[in-house]
Amino acid sequence: MPFAHQKGMSVADNLARIKETIGHRPIKLVAVTKTAKPSQIEEAYACGVTEFGENRMQDALNKQEKLPPDLVSSSNWHFIGHLQTNKVRQAVGRFSLIQSVDSLHLAQEISRVAQLQGTTQRILLQVKMADDPAKFGYTPQQVKADFEQIMKLPNIKIDGLMTITPLTEDADVCKQCFIGLRQLREDLEKTHGVSLKELSMGMSSDWREAITCGATMVRLGRAIFQQ
Repeated sequence: MPFAHQKGMSVADNLARIKETIGHRPIKLVAVTKTAKPSQIEEAYACGVTEFGENRMQDALNKQEKLPPDLVSSSNWHFIGHLQTNKVRQAVGRFSLIQSVDSLHLAQEISRVAQLQGTTQRILLQVKMADDPAKFGYTPQQVKADFEQIMKLPNIKIDGLMTITPLTEDADVCKQCFIGLRQLREDLEKTHGVSLKELSMGMSSDWREAITCGATMVRLGRAIFQQ
């Protein structure tokens, strides 16, 4: 079920309702600032949000320049859109987590730039759990094929997996994607003897289903910032 908005709700009101639903579960709330004004981002921060996500590199840089420096420096910024290899140099070190690593080639470039910067870049591998030409992402089979090579790349840490569900009103389709991602994580952990703590899944239209399926991180834009 989509999150029901009431007209005139403030960012603080929206966050209060979301946090009530999450309860005491250890789920990271990533506020997606794609359509948010700087004042709304500041309101979210004042309400305790410290994880912010952006889809486009230039939008992220522009917003960070306009926001108070202490907000920017004390928050964790996530890159959640498709990352082109020619933008990797801007992303590494600036974003605490790159959620959208969808190829071995991209992972190799992130590793190369991270080595040059003397930093370790945390990443998630983006997986397309249902056939959707409009979405980027590994297929589950491709992730399994490339995982060992990515795992061995220097200056990269794989924190977990991310998925975006197809545009659909069918909650069962979303649930199958979420359950499939959780099972894929379990397979990779067992095969490679690693811990993949993060499952980033669930957006404004399907985040509650994602939580029931084991999400550790949800990415919410409209549910927070739409008024």
